[in-house]
Amino acid sequence: MPMINLITKPIIKPKRLKPGDTIAIVSPSSGIWERRELSQSIEALESMGYHVKLGDHALKRHYYLAGSDEQRAEDLMWAFSDDTVDAIFASQGGYGAARLLKHLDFDRIHQNPMIFMGYSDITSLHLAIAKETGLVTFHGPSALSFGSEAMTPYRMTGIQKAIMLSTPIGVIKRGSLPKAIVKLNGGTAEGALIGGNLSLVCATLGTPWEIDTRGKVLFLEDIEVEPWQMDHLLTHMMNAGKFENAAAIVIGECKACEPFEHRPGFPNQCSLENLIYEFFEGLEKPVLYGFPIGHTKDLATLPMGVRARVNADDGVFEVIEAGVCD
Repeated sequence: MPMINLITKPIIKPKRLKPGDTIAIVSPSSGIWERRELSQSIEALESMGYHVKLGDHALKRHYYLAGSDEQRAEDLMWAFSDDTVDAIFASQGGYGAARLLKHLDFDRIHQNPMIFMGYSDITSLHLAIAKETGLVTFHGPSALSFGSEAMTPYRMTGIQKAIMLSTPIGVIKRGSLPKAIVKLNGGTAEGALIGGNLSLVCATLGTPWEIDTRGKVLFLEDIEVEPWQMDHLLTHMMNAGKFENAAAIVIGECKACEPFEHRPGFPNQCSLENLIYEFFEGLEKPVLYGFPIGHTKDLATLPMGVRARVNADDGVFEVIEAGVCD
């Protein structure tokens, strides 16, 4: 049985991204379907004044993975070891990042702190790096967003605030199509920010990289998971004590997390919002639901490890500590 690491390391902040800096793009999870997507993204980043380096195996394909576990881990460790690299962007998510953890040299990552950004399957890397090194990493758009219509003004503004400015992001605003924020329980709480994709967060339980929610602001999101499956994941987190230990909880929009086939009058289905109320209404701590986190058009960039505040009376979620330094 693996030993669970419950020791929280002091946080380390990477240096902010500046014009002329170098960004490494690696593929820790799934392979890139069309190479032109990456070419467009590299062109977009270069037009913004950055240099781009590509991992040797970033374009490889091995079934549903971007190369073997060893190749993908090699690229990630190369990026964290190259003195000319200032930031690392995951090309995309997909599947497979958790398979890299046993191959990573966390001491080297600790000795070479730099910006690391991605989301979805990249949650596995965010949580492991945080647990092993204390490095602040960024739950935000993947490299393939740049140069595509996915890079909305909201996304770009969020990236700029998170990794290019050494000041707190502040209030996480609603997207361009604002949806109502569900406010449960009321109250205000602060804590270090931790979380990511719910399926991947659950997958850490019982491993050395198990998420530590004690006194923290926990954020969660997922995509295309039916309510009964969300029930399973939330129950697993609840049984592990991860909600009870958290200071506050913020849940993203959770794109397409509704019944895949909706039949009015069918008695065995419910909405995700129904589940949110059932799991969290009696928790006696601030809970908000509906923010643009994760698989959404307007995706917020969140620095994991810095302090955040949740005001469930006013529906405000804000990051009150900078994620990068000068």
